[in-house]
Amino acid sequence: MLEVRAGKLRREVLAFAGAGTGVTQLHERAIELVGDTVRSDLTCWAMLDPETLAISSMTSGRCRIAQRYEPLLAESEYNGDDPGTFAELARSGRTVARASDLPAAEVAHSLRHAAVWGPLGLRNEVRMVFRVDGVCWGAAGFVRSGPDFTDRDLEFLTLAAPGLAAATRSASVHAPAVSRACDQGPAVVLTDAAGDPVALTAAAHGWKDRFDEVAPGRLALVLRAATFGARSSSTGIFKARIRDAEGGWVLVRATALIGAGEPQTVVTVEPAGDGELTGLLLAAYAVTARERDVCADVLAGYATSEIADRRGITVNTVQDHLKSVYAKAGVRSRAELAARLRTGREN
Repeated sequence: MLEVRAGKLRREVLAFAGAGTGVTQLHERAIELVGDTVRSDLTCWAMLDPETLAISSMTSGRCRIAQRYEPLLAESEYNGDDPGTFAELARSGRTVARASDLPAAEVAHSLRHAAVWGPLGLRNEVRMVFRVDGVCWGAAGFVRSGPDFTDRDLEFLTLAAPGLAAATRSASVHAPAVSRACDQGPAVVLTDAAGDPVALTAAAHGWKDRFDEVAPGRLALVLRAATFGARSSSTGIFKARIRDAEGGWVLVRATALIGAGEPQTVVTVEPAGDGELTGLLLAAYAVTARERDVCADVLAGYATSEIADRRGITVNTVQDHLKSVYAKAGVRSRAELAARLRTGREN
């Protein structure tokens, strides 16, 4: 029975994504479908940047968590201390994790469990990630009061995850990549140890409305995530591509400010472009390693014969690779392919 339900869900979400639906709309529909089998009081679904595993978009169910708790949830995802974060689950190779299966001491010291779920009376949590071809494209969290999530719930989520992953990957390319122009200069925010803004440029202030169109207070959440992400990163740098209200891609970067008396972080925000989307799009189109090599040479401006010499293959093989990539990306020429991979814009 669970296999039948999971198969039906897979067919519906793939058809939904194939019709040109964006990630937010896809996840809204998927929340309804999964909710028919797995009950939760609150649920939140995310698209993850497949390269950094940072959260790119968030979609809630019909019931939203009170806004005052959202900064705590953002901090818990990126502070490097909480167990069972989406990124940790993605790296673990597991698909589903139930909080009650984690060591009790870890859950007791978890920020989201102690400061969010506990006060709300939501003691039970399960999380899942959407992974396809070894790449993680999204995640979802479910919390509820009453009885804990059952093994049957976990089995259904495990069966549903591959279809949700394939659909999320497909939907990720259905939006314009470059949003409205922002010509007020660099968008830079200086944040304090808590991730709150201390100072910002006029251009950064202009981004507030664009972020808050997605959800009130979203810029504040992005700043907090970037601050804690940079602090917990082994490189000291946070980088993520996230979605704006129009479904376009925005590049957020952060690093610690050197020489400040108190811990401070510099966060920059800009439209994603100039090749920032190339790797993501190649993964989204399920381009193979050999096809990626050919695409790299196309972007570098090499002719077909030059690509053949560089890669040690025949001209016909180069053309076969290009035909395959054209079909996957929905383009008809090298020029269209180069434009698509650099900007993500659809025809």
